[in-house]
Amino acid sequence: MVAEMFEVMYQSDGIGLAANQVNLPYRLFVMNVEADPAVKEAEMVFINPVIKRRKGQVEESEGCLSLPGIRAPVVRAEEIIVQAYNLAGEEVKFRASGLAARAVQHEVDHLDGILFIDRLSPELYEEIEPRLRELEREFQQKRSAGEIASDAEIAARLAELEAART
Repeated sequence: MVAEMFEVMYQSDGIGLAANQVNLPYRLFVMNVEADPAVKEAEMVFINPVIKRRKGQVEESEGCLSLPGIRAPVVRAEEIIVQAYNLAGEEVKFRASGLAARAVQHEVDHLDGILFIDRLSPELYEEIEPRLRELEREFQQKRSAGEIASDAEIAARLAELEAART
């Protein structure tokens, strides 16, 4: 599952991907700030991540694999410490700054049901709203054409995955 998440992330030219972005009911995300599948040592997996400390603030442009083509400036902590588990089940603490800190915060937000657009000022949100509406129309068209699963199909898949965990 984690290998497939990395594959999806790389295919989308991303640097991070949360499980709930790919219809998985787990609190985990993958990350490679190099965005290069050949740089395996940069690949990281965070299971049940908790940001323990935030320091400073910086505003940078952000985008998201869930909202292709939309970018906007988002204020995030400049440095963080995140505690999580790795694939071996070992607790790890990771200190990050710059792009890595931004990516961790972005992915933890996903796990908490927050998109980067939820952090925008009303004025910035209004600027991107037409593109959001366009994405919604595209989604509905693909769903009507059977290219995207229905809510009932997604719920059934999540229930199946949940049952497999127990």
